[in-house]
Amino acid sequence: MRTRAGLKSARAHSVKELLARSAPALTGFTVAAERGNFWLKWLAAHLPAGLSQHVSGAAEREATLVVFADSPAWSARLRYALAELEGEIRAAPGAPKTVRVRVLPRADAAPRQDG
Repeated sequence: MRTRAGLKSARAHSVKELLARSAPALTGFTVAAERGNFWLKWLAAHLPAGLSQHVSGAAEREATLVVFADSPAWSARLRYALAELEGEIRAAPGAPKTVRVRVLPRADAAPRQDG
């Protein structure tokens, strides 16, 4: 029979520490999620309210900030607004080199019924 008397492990103080220690690959996902949340908050603070409510997500991919709009029409408007904010985006902590806008409908959006 084995006993735990001989086993000593460092005690984790948070779930984040525990996950980082047991699954290093998850750390990258955690960092990416934190950066996405940072940019969502940043965009909500810097975009007009009518436009920021149509941002369905944000992610950093290889020094590129990808901002998702919930429809093609809002994507075009968002592209112009982000071009005007480019200087402020580059001044943000850990600023990306480029900004892209893509369409990503919200998961909770009800399907359109035509006809």
